Amino acid sequence: MKNLIRYKSIELDRKVFYPISIVFILLSMCFYAFVTLEHEGHWLTGMNNQIVWGIPHVFAIFLIVAASGILNIASISSVFGVSIYKPLSRLSGLLAIGLLVGGLMVLVLDLGRPDRLIVAMTTFNFKSIFAWNIFLYTGFLFIVVIYLWMMFEGRYNKFVQQVGMFAYAWRIILTTGTGSIFGFLVAKEAYDSAILAPLFIAMSLLFGTAIFIQAIYYIKTTFDVNTEEIIFKRLKKLMLYFILAVFYFTILYHLTNLYATTHHDYEFFLLFEGNIYTYLFWIGQILIGTLLPLYLVSSKKFYNCWNTLLLSSLLVIIGGFVQLYVIIISGQAFPLDIFPGYIESSSFGDGEVAKYIPSIYEFMLGFGGIAIALAIFVLGILSLEFIPDSLDDERLQS
Repeated sequence: MKNLIRYKSIELDRKVFYPISIVFILLSMCFYAFVTLEHEGHWLTGMNNQIVWGIPHVFAIFLIVAASGILNIASISSVFGVSIYKPLSRLSGLLAIGLLVGGLMVLVLDLGRPDRLIVAMTTFNFKSIFAWNIFLYTGFLFIVVIYLWMMFEGRYNKFVQQVGMFAYAWRIILTTGTGSIFGFLVAKEAYDSAILAPLFIAMSLLFGTAIFIQAIYYIKTTFDVNTEEIIFKRLKKLMLYFILAVFYFTILYHLTNLYATTHHDYEFFLLFEGNIYTYLFWIGQILIGTLLPLYLVSSKKFYNCWNTLLLSSLLVIIGGFVQLYVIIISGQAFPLDIFPGYIESSSFGDGEVAKYIPSIYEFMLGFGGIAIALAIFVLGILSLEFIPDSLDDERLQS
């Protein structure tokens, strides 16, 4: 007879006081930054006519991409029939909603005037990938809510697999759409590549798994959830596969650009010129975000160490943020080739590398998105039973 999956009811006590305090502090900072920028204008940020997507957009895209990837835990259970992840499916859905709402909120607050969102939601240009993404993001939220409803309501458990398959397909399309925002921008040498779509899919799986490991460690230590060797090995294996996938598509992306003559200037600018983006790419993205966590999850020296897995996931999160910063910011900083074969020079700065120094207000907005995601997580576990009672080997194998 199979063991029933039981979940914990979390009460408002000292165990959740710490994350609530963090949420309050970060939301206060975000609100201050929003009010200041709304009254004073975006001249207080480091963004300008060349760099129109700054640190808030890096935060937003990171959270949106991770939201798609973190639902992979639920997909593995319901779509691919791996029962080991079934107790974690509810938590996976909750975190997916939190991360997506947090990322979208950063984009809304960065508009300066949130009322402009009404225009974006009522006037559509279907030749623009941004218009399609509005439907992809709102549709994702609706589908995940239905997905969770099927999980919670015993009468509808039989529909979990069907809804899960639909959610799986939708999140792949969603991440493809997010990557295509950049892949369709042919005017920017850094973005004009179809490989960005599969790269973003791989990044979503990696970032989502890394954040989920942090969440598992939190509930393990805070709410005394017994997590044994099986779940540890599975998460470690997922990390290894996804790190290799992102590494592969990153290499393929740059090799493709180096093959195409029109992209040579940007590749040398990024990889070999010795600017800030060069250092961020080789040290932040490749060393810290790829090689170090790859060594930690594959080395036999750290075979059964939760702290090592926690560290590797943290390095992946840092490296992933740096990777998105490099893709988004360096692609805008590199000058447009307005007249191929000619050198442009004007008082406006044509042909020059754009400068960008993010301000503290931009970071405040970005951290506000994290705070919103964390707030949804805390409210979710306080309201409904998302956290499994145990993840021990005997129950997972039953």
